[in-house]
Amino acid sequence: MSTDYQQARAALGTRLRELRITCPGGRLTGAELAVRLGWTQSKISKLENGRQTASSEDLRLWAVATGHPEVHEELEARLRGFESHVRSWRRQLASGHRPVQDTWNELVAGATTIHEWEPAMVSGMLQTADYARHVFLRYAELQNSVRDTEEAVRSRMQRQEWLYRPGKRLHVLIWEPALRSLICPPHVLAAQLDRLAGVIGMDTVHLGIVPLHAPVKVPPANGFWCFDGRLVVTEDWHAELWLDDSDTITTYQRAWQTLSESAVFGAEAQHVIAQARRSIDGR
Repeated sequence: MSTDYQQARAALGTRLRELRITCPGGRLTGAELAVRLGWTQSKISKLENGRQTASSEDLRLWAVATGHPEVHEELEARLRGFESHVRSWRRQLASGHRPVQDTWNELVAGATTIHEWEPAMVSGMLQTADYARHVFLRYAELQNSVRDTEEAVRSRMQRQEWLYRPGKRLHVLIWEPALRSLICPPHVLAAQLDRLAGVIGMDTVHLGIVPLHAPVKVPPANGFWCFDGRLVVTEDWHAELWLDDSDTITTYQRAWQTLSESAVFGAEAQHVIAQARRSIDGR
């Protein structure tokens, strides 16, 4: 988790403690509040010490139980403020992958220039429907989430219409192992690589491949997306991080530029993709 997120969660915990101590009916102990709410005392402690993220319902119940129902809106605002930066997959995928894809469609639609780094798979903006389908299935298995695969695929394909709008520009770097990763059957990957080779030369796409043998100045870490220099989105196994402070954005821009120095473009990128494609035929 980011430092900003931890600090915000700790500040919320401090506010929750204040509400418990200033209960109109008299100060409540943690144990007394736990009994009143039907929770464990450890949950009270974790929330107050910023070691657990409260849900919206937790905050509503806390406000009522401590005799401060009027502060629920304030607590909700605090929660929204820091959850906008760390979006857990558990919560995001509670209703399936389609709503997440729809949110991304809105984000992309409002952008003019996107810089993307993909170390593990082909960019979602350039995926075929079959490839995307297998990606969603794998993540649904991992997260034990709702399997709305076809709806999610349609939403992702809809997002790719952005590539055909004038004035848009996608600068994407892909690490060569992503071209060879069999997250899908070989014939699906082969078609995906054909699609990838076909976008080289598009006016709206600037595609670079970082070859496996290329020296890199920074470790090829998690994928990220930078939108118009105003927002960075990166992800880990547990969550997406939406980062909008200027120093952090500058760091990601510098990382992208550094990685691009190891990339090949145009005919050289075509060659790396073709090599990966031939390796599939040889299997």
